Amino acid sequence: MARLKWSSDLDTGITEIDNQHKRIVDYINRLYKSQTMGNRKGVGEVIEEMVDYTASHFTFEEGMLESAGYEFSKAHRRVHELFVRRVVEYKNRFNAGEDVIDELLTLLSRWLFSHIRSEDHAYVASVHAYLRTRRGYKDKMGDDLLRELEERSQKKGLLARLFGR
Repeated sequence: MARLKWSSDLDTGITEIDNQHKRIVDYINRLYKSQTMGNRKGVGEVIEEMVDYTASHFTFEEGMLESAGYEFSKAHRRVHELFVRRVVEYKNRFNAGEDVIDELLTLLSRWLFSHIRSEDHAYVASVHAYLRTRRGYKDKMGDDLLRELEERSQKKGLLARLFGR
Protein backbone atom coordinates (compact mmCIF):
# COMPACT_ATOMS: atom_id res chain seq x y z
CA MET A 1 0.00 0.00 0.00
CA ALA A 2 1.27 3.43 -0.86
CA ARG A 3 0.70 6.43 1.32
CA LEU A 4 -2.83 7.82 0.94
CA LYS A 5 -3.17 11.29 -0.53
CA TRP A 6 -6.18 13.57 -0.25
CA SER A 7 -7.59 14.82 -3.53
CA SER A 8 -10.17 17.51 -4.21
CA ASP A 9 -12.77 15.01 -5.46
CA LEU A 10 -13.06 13.84 -1.84
CA ASP A 11 -14.11 17.27 -0.57
CA THR A 12 -17.71 17.52 0.54
CA GLY A 13 -17.62 21.30 0.94
CA ILE A 14 -18.49 20.87 4.61
CA THR A 15 -15.34 22.11 6.31
CA GLU A 16 -15.64 20.17 9.56
CA ILE A 17 -16.40 16.89 7.79
CA ASP A 18 -13.56 17.36 5.32
CA ASN A 19 -11.14 18.10 8.16
CA GLN A 20 -12.28 14.99 10.01
CA HIS A 21 -11.89 12.85 6.89
CA LYS A 22 -8.37 14.22 6.38
CA ARG A 23 -7.52 13.32 9.96
CA ILE A 24 -8.65 9.73 9.32
CA VAL A 25 -6.38 9.66 6.27
CA ASP A 26 -3.55 10.82 8.54
CA TYR A 27 -4.27 7.94 10.93
CA ILE A 28 -4.15 5.44 8.07
CA ASN A 29 -0.83 6.90 6.92
CA ARG A 30 0.54 6.74 10.48
CA LEU A 31 -0.55 3.11 10.67
CA TYR A 32 1.29 2.36 7.43
CA LYS A 33 4.42 4.18 8.66
CA SER A 34 4.42 2.30 11.97
CA GLN A 35 4.03 -0.97 10.13
CA THR A 36 6.88 -0.26 7.70
CA MET A 37 9.11 0.65 10.65
CA GLY A 38 8.27 -2.67 12.33
CA ASN A 39 6.87 -0.84 15.34
CA ARG A 40 4.19 -3.21 16.65
CA LYS A 41 3.57 -1.10 19.76
CA GLY A 42 3.14 2.00 17.56
CA VAL A 43 0.76 0.09 15.30
CA GLY A 44 -1.37 -0.86 18.29
CA GLU A 45 -1.46 2.73 19.53
CA VAL A 46 -2.48 4.08 16.13
CA ILE A 47 -5.22 1.45 15.79
CA GLU A 48 -6.64 2.43 19.19
CA GLU A 49 -6.58 6.14 18.40
CA MET A 50 -8.00 5.63 14.92
CA VAL A 51 -10.89 3.44 16.10
CA ASP A 52 -11.84 5.96 18.78
CA TYR A 53 -11.53 8.95 16.47
CA THR A 54 -13.45 7.29 13.63
CA ALA A 55 -16.29 6.35 16.00
CA SER A 56 -16.46 9.98 17.17
CA HIS A 57 -16.44 11.18 13.56
CA PHE A 58 -19.28 8.82 12.68
CA THR A 59 -21.34 10.03 15.64
CA PHE A 60 -20.72 13.64 14.62
CA GLU A 61 -21.60 12.98 10.98
CA GLU A 62 -24.72 10.99 11.88
CA GLY A 63 -25.90 13.78 14.18
CA MET A 64 -25.43 16.27 11.36
CA LEU A 65 -27.43 14.06 8.98
CA GLU A 66 -30.25 13.68 11.49
CA SER A 67 -30.33 17.43 12.11
CA ALA A 68 -30.46 18.02 8.37
CA GLY A 69 -33.31 15.52 7.97
CA TYR A 70 -31.30 13.46 5.50
CA GLU A 71 -33.61 10.82 4.10
CA PHE A 72 -31.07 7.99 4.27
CA SER A 73 -29.49 8.80 7.64
CA LYS A 74 -30.46 5.44 9.17
CA ALA A 75 -28.95 3.51 6.27
CA HIS A 76 -25.84 5.67 6.49
CA ARG A 77 -25.57 4.90 10.21
CA ARG A 78 -25.88 1.18 9.49
CA VAL A 79 -22.99 1.35 7.00
CA HIS A 80 -20.90 3.03 9.70
CA GLU A 81 -21.84 0.42 12.30
CA LEU A 82 -20.87 -2.46 10.02
CA PHE A 83 -17.56 -0.81 9.22
CA VAL A 84 -16.74 -0.17 12.89
CA ARG A 85 -17.48 -3.81 13.70
CA ARG A 86 -15.11 -4.98 10.96
CA VAL A 87 -12.33 -2.70 12.17
CA VAL A 88 -12.85 -3.76 15.79
CA GLU A 89 -12.52 -7.39 14.66
CA TYR A 90 -9.16 -6.56 13.10
CA LYS A 91 -8.14 -4.71 16.26
CA ASN A 92 -9.03 -7.74 18.37
CA ARG A 93 -7.13 -10.08 16.06
CA PHE A 94 -4.12 -7.76 16.21
CA ASN A 95 -4.30 -7.69 20.01
CA ALA A 96 -4.40 -11.50 19.99
CA GLY A 97 -1.07 -11.50 18.14
CA GLU A 98 -2.19 -11.97 14.54
CA ASP A 99 -0.46 -10.10 11.74
CA VAL A 100 -3.48 -8.37 10.19
CA ILE A 101 -2.02 -4.98 9.32
CA ASP A 102 -1.78 -5.52 5.55
CA GLU A 103 -5.42 -6.64 5.47
CA LEU A 104 -6.50 -3.75 7.69
CA LEU A 105 -4.65 -1.17 5.61
CA THR A 106 -6.24 -2.52 2.43
CA LEU A 107 -9.71 -2.38 3.98
CA LEU A 108 -9.21 1.13 5.37
CA SER A 109 -7.77 2.67 2.23
CA ARG A 110 -10.35 1.17 -0.12
CA TRP A 111 -13.35 1.69 2.14
CA LEU A 112 -12.68 5.27 3.19
CA PHE A 113 -12.30 6.85 -0.23
CA SER A 114 -15.11 4.77 -1.70
CA HIS A 115 -17.40 5.70 1.19
CA ILE A 116 -16.63 9.41 0.91
CA ARG A 117 -17.11 9.47 -2.86
CA SER A 118 -20.43 7.63 -2.76
CA GLU A 119 -22.33 7.60 0.55
CA ASP A 120 -20.94 10.86 1.95
CA HIS A 121 -21.26 12.83 -1.28
CA ALA A 122 -24.90 11.69 -1.45
CA TYR A 123 -25.80 13.71 1.67
CA VAL A 124 -24.02 16.94 0.74
CA ALA A 125 -26.99 18.65 -0.95
CA SER A 126 -29.29 17.88 2.00
CA VAL A 127 -26.82 19.16 4.56
CA HIS A 128 -26.07 22.32 2.59
CA ALA A 129 -29.80 23.00 2.21
CA TYR A 130 -30.23 22.60 5.94
CA LEU A 131 -27.24 24.77 6.76
CA ARG A 132 -28.52 27.58 4.53
CA THR A 133 -31.56 27.79 6.80
CA ARG A 134 -29.30 28.38 9.81
CA ARG A 135 -28.47 31.95 10.75
CA GLY A 136 -24.92 32.93 9.81
CA TYR A 137 -24.34 30.15 7.28
CA LYS A 138 -21.34 30.95 5.10
CA ASP A 139 -20.44 27.65 3.45
CA LYS A 140 -19.63 26.17 6.85
CA MET A 141 -21.56 25.06 9.88
CA GLY A 142 -22.69 27.62 12.40
CA ASP A 143 -20.91 27.55 15.74
CA ASP A 144 -24.06 26.49 17.58
CA LEU A 145 -24.59 23.43 15.38
CA LEU A 146 -20.94 22.44 15.64
CA ARG A 147 -21.08 22.73 19.42
CA GLU A 148 -24.29 20.67 19.61
CA LEU A 149 -22.90 17.92 17.38
CA GLU A 150 -19.60 17.84 19.25
CA GLU A 151 -21.47 17.44 22.55
CA ARG A 152 -23.46 14.55 21.09
CA SER A 153 -20.34 12.81 19.84
CA GLN A 154 -18.65 13.20 23.25
CA LYS A 155 -21.55 11.44 24.95
CA LYS A 156 -21.36 8.38 22.75
CA GLY A 157 -18.29 6.22 23.12
CA LEU A 158 -17.29 3.26 21.03
CA LEU A 159 -19.13 0.71 23.17
CA ALA A 160 -22.33 2.72 23.02
CA ARG A 161 -22.03 2.82 19.24
CA LEU A 162 -21.43 -0.91 18.97
CA PHE A 163 -24.01 -2.13 21.46
CA GLY A 164 -26.89 0.30 21.13
CA ARG A 165 -27.46 3.97 21.44
